Amino acid sequence: MAVKIDSKIIDYEVARAEAEAKAGEATDGTPETAPETAAIEHMHEELQRPERLEGQTYKIKTPLSEHALYVTVNDVILNEGTEHEIRRPFEVFINSKNMDHFQWIVALTRIVSAVFRKGGDCTFLVEELRSVFDPRGGYFKKGGRFMPSLVAEIGDVLEQHLRSIGMMESEALDEHQRRFIEQKKAEAEGRAAQEPIEADCDDSTGDYPPGAELCGKCHTKAMVIMDGCLTCLNCGESKCG
Repeated sequence: MAVKIDSKIIDYEVARAEAEAKAGEATDGTPETAPETAAIEHMHEELQRPERLEGQTYKIKTPLSEHALYVTVNDVILNEGTEHEIRRPFEVFINSKNMDHFQWIVALTRIVSAVFRKGGDCTFLVEELRSVFDPRGGYFKKGGRFMPSLVAEIGDVLEQHLRSIGMMESEALDEHQRRFIEQKKAEAEGRAAQEPIEADCDDSTGDYPPGAELCGKCHTKAMVIMDGCLTCLNCGESKCG
């Protein structure tokens, strides 16, 4: 509401908290109290580690070693029991009987754990780790997915965990894309069944037709020629757009 000032202004001052408190008093002298809101706890580096943390352990088995790696990601629950309850990664551990990579594994776990406790968006770690390439060459996981390095597979595990706690959204295909891929996969399998298949002891591409090529988007050997165009039967990527 506009207030008309009839007299000359000779002085001014900035309103203080006391003046605002007085202005908030009701006409009967009873102060108007604002509703209390609980402080929302956020992830930060000074957050003390609780005595007990919940987490998940993932197994990584690669052709690079006869011993598997076990990646454990522990989470801290913030604002537990409230509507603002969230789950955030707090620390990571990697264990294996193979001691060949002990030094860099310890360094990696400490750095990643420090980034977790720093707070903020830590999803960038996934892309950073998955961009590491082994100079000796990568390998194919069972199912035909290519991993450029062991570090990249650790990044893949981290992505799985961040998706499971809701920090990253799943890149799920819509219903139309799923039907299209299932149709093309059935056609490719029907065509492959009529062609002679050479003996092969590698079962890494058993989920997709023999002779499938590597997809540059999802790194899975699932690219087949359908209707004159290379199409990925895993993610739907197509060379024809």
